[in-house]
Amino acid sequence: MLDTKASNFHASGLATEVDQLMDILYSGGVNNPMDSIEQISYIIFLRLLWERDEDLKFIDNNYKGLFIDDWANYTWANIINLTGDELFSTVRDAIEKFENLPGLSDTGKNLFRQSTLKIHERPTLRAIIQGVQQMNLSSEGTKDLKGDMYEYLLSKIATSGTNGQFRTPRHIINSIVKIVDPQPGELICDPAAGTAGFLLSAHDHILKNNTSQADLDRGEVTGNMLEPNQWSFLENQAYTGFDNDANMVKFGIMNLYLHNLQKTRFQMHNSVTTTLGGSYPGKKFDVILANPPFAGSVQTESILSDLNHGLNTKSTELLFCKWFIDHLNDGGRAGFIVPQGVLTGSSNAHKALKKSLLENNTLQAVIDLPGGVFNPYSGVSTAILVFKNGGSTKSVWFYKVNADGFTLNANRNPINDNDLPDLIAKFPNREEGDNSINVDVQAIIDNDLSLNVNNYLIREVEEIEYANPRQLLGEIKGIENQILEQIKVLEEDIK
Repeated sequence: MLDTKASNFHASGLATEVDQLMDILYSGGVNNPMDSIEQISYIIFLRLLWERDEDLKFIDNNYKGLFIDDWANYTWANIINLTGDELFSTVRDAIEKFENLPGLSDTGKNLFRQSTLKIHERPTLRAIIQGVQQMNLSSEGTKDLKGDMYEYLLSKIATSGTNGQFRTPRHIINSIVKIVDPQPGELICDPAAGTAGFLLSAHDHILKNNTSQADLDRGEVTGNMLEPNQWSFLENQAYTGFDNDANMVKFGIMNLYLHNLQKTRFQMHNSVTTTLGGSYPGKKFDVILANPPFAGSVQTESILSDLNHGLNTKSTELLFCKWFIDHLNDGGRAGFIVPQGVLTGSSNAHKALKKSLLENNTLQAVIDLPGGVFNPYSGVSTAILVFKNGGSTKSVWFYKVNADGFTLNANRNPINDNDLPDLIAKFPNREEGDNSINVDVQAIIDNDLSLNVNNYLIREVEEIEYANPRQLLGEIKGIENQILEQIKVLEEDIK
């Protein structure tokens, strides 16, 4: 099936323009992809902020705008006409001062917190400014390609080596979101949000499920069936994201901004060391979607004592799993990625976590992913856990994904084999099949709390009985004698 969204974006020429900006920065001395994306993000924001401000002034005659008094020097209309040192000093001052711009949203101010201009070559800066100015970032009907453009820019993070760990494959994100099925009016959180991929996928999911069939048939996801109060909730309250990496916070903010979610709460925050305000756990959510850090450890004295209660661990993956449990509202749902060690680990902390998932929550599914899903960054084996807050687990649905639509080597090229559609179709009723099975919770307890799918999804091998060799040899001789007899008959006929 053709991805019209992707084809529209590439047909727009924006992908080529992004590549050109990256090449200009590389030639101009900004050769770290993370720095390049950061600098381009700032400059795109300067343009879009001014354009949006101008639109608001056109709509509302009483709106005075953000760029008044001393701030008037930093309008995009002024910046694009500058050159040399004047251009450099103006852009530098804007980037360093915008965290104090009156009227800018808190999320926008976070984008510019502790920011600085790293494009020191004046001709390079001028070329980037002109390149961003030439981009066609205007919306056409319901098709707004700004978000697609930035998603493409963020894909360049993969070239920066270890930073690629922040990039969860989009099709895996979308599959988890479809399974958890967030709804309008629900509070949705990703406490290790990176570039906000899960939050944006949740938003797209809600819009698509609330778009009329007529719009969908035209390839347009409009959310036209949402009520005004639901729209307001989505734009102002629905989404919360945290990350403890300053660059990821900036990228996530910009990504949300370009998808018209500029009022989303998205900030730098370490979920395992700091509360959300007040006593632990603080604010809770209806839906949690995440791919938390793997194989890391936190200094014991830094970990929230309430979070670590009952675990006594320094393992980040276990601490985040406990965070998910503690921060769901009654009946809330979570879907998140874990390394296989969480499923098979036998330490006291591993067992305590799995016991909590089974006894105090409803563990709905354990979905085993192929080992190469996170190539080329990592070959770690992973799984998806899906659970509902409250109740107790009666049985667990295990599903083994053998193929996700891409080769499992470093190249990750598209292929036809893909179990994800079958996974999504079977999940609602937990259907059993070649890749799936329901397992009674007592069987899991008896198996030392192992959540390894291979312990349960065991297919019987058909036993083939082979004939006795002497019997086979006799049958072959018999066939041979029949052939010889036929040959004799043919020879007689020829005479």
